[in-house]
Amino acid sequence: MVLGKFKYNMRKDKLAIIGLGYVGLPLARLFATKYSVIGFDIDKNRIIELMSGVDSTLELDSETLQSVLIGEDSDEIGLFCTNQLDKINDCNYYIITVPTPVDKNNKPVLIPLLKASEAVGAVLKKGDIVIYESTVYPGATEDDCVPVLEKVSGLKFNKDFYAGYSPERINPGDKQHTVDKILKVTSGSTTEIGLKIDNLYKSVITAGTHLAPTIRVAEASKVIENSQRDINIAFVNELAKIFNILDINTHDVLEAAGTKWNFLPFKPGLVGGHCIGVDPFYLAQKAQEKGYHPEIILSGRRLNDGMGDYVASEIVKCMIKKNIAVNESKVLILGITFKENCPDVRNTKTVDLVKALKSFGVNITIYDPWADIDEVMHEYGLKSSKSLPNEKFDAIVLTVSHTKFKDIDLLSLKNDKSIVYDVKNFLPKNKKDKTL
Repeated sequence: MVLGKFKYNMRKDKLAIIGLGYVGLPLARLFATKYSVIGFDIDKNRIIELMSGVDSTLELDSETLQSVLIGEDSDEIGLFCTNQLDKINDCNYYIITVPTPVDKNNKPVLIPLLKASEAVGAVLKKGDIVIYESTVYPGATEDDCVPVLEKVSGLKFNKDFYAGYSPERINPGDKQHTVDKILKVTSGSTTEIGLKIDNLYKSVITAGTHLAPTIRVAEASKVIENSQRDINIAFVNELAKIFNILDINTHDVLEAAGTKWNFLPFKPGLVGGHCIGVDPFYLAQKAQEKGYHPEIILSGRRLNDGMGDYVASEIVKCMIKKNIAVNESKVLILGITFKENCPDVRNTKTVDLVKALKSFGVNITIYDPWADIDEVMHEYGLKSSKSLPNEKFDAIVLTVSHTKFKDIDLLSLKNDKSIVYDVKNFLPKNKKDKTL
């Protein structure tokens, strides 16, 4: 296949994937089935574990990962992982998949993205293409990242090198909707480069691609995906508060309303993670820079960010109604990750619930068979366990619907007055006192 002056040859193109986390590693593995791929990450320990065939994020099993690993300096199809920058200098595609978090004031933090751009700029050559997958506000690729590439490389954008944006759509822990099965939005800094990038992804994404007309359109499409979801969840969270006052079961209402074909099936809960709980702030920041205050986006975010405090107060009310002394009571939290069947604890809102309960003088025990104990302690200063404790609790609170929680013998954990509060509506009705 020939696109203008560019030859499209999957055996000749060499790709570098910058950032080997939940997004970068599955993407690198997928491309490594048809291309020579170098995976780059600044975390030396991450590189060591990956080259030994182990993925601590559990996105890839050992057999899948080992099937694509190749040796150093090999131009064969496969994946080699490194933390040495000089190992990626002969690539002609650089795909950046680093995190884009927010700070304590919910302001976008582009430092990882800009540092990755500096690293790529140091090895950038004429004719190379840099593709960004990290979620950003519209304009970040061309206004913030490209100038860094130009400054470090000394090359001219759209003359010596090119750029593209193809937003990640990875769903951590989801073994059904894997990267190759999710339609991919693509874009390029010129029409010709857009086609080239689109065909690159099309060669491995079985679900197909959608070529956006500009990079800004692609950036905007990504940031509104999660903003839309955030707003819809905020709506049902507000419904849960209203129906709780009216003594109506929210989930019964949603089940009844869901019988209409066009009713959207969202559920109330704690809204965290690295996407839904973060991305709306990126769009809001850009809007505010242009003089517009986004009311719906920010009000939805405020409501969702307050759910930890709300759930904590509801749990305490349930305890008081059963004459359980709240101060010095023992509460078991089932789940600390931000979503089910996944070890990812980034921006988990269960932490807000724990903090709120502690303010009532409650003693907290956290059980999560998926979460890394050291990571939970490092990130949040909280002690968690992968083993179910052998003791009785005054309250048991399920915050994450891990499949493994289905088999828990709740009776063995309860005393005479214990309550069970199910945030996710995951447990059978006869095994809980209340749900959100």
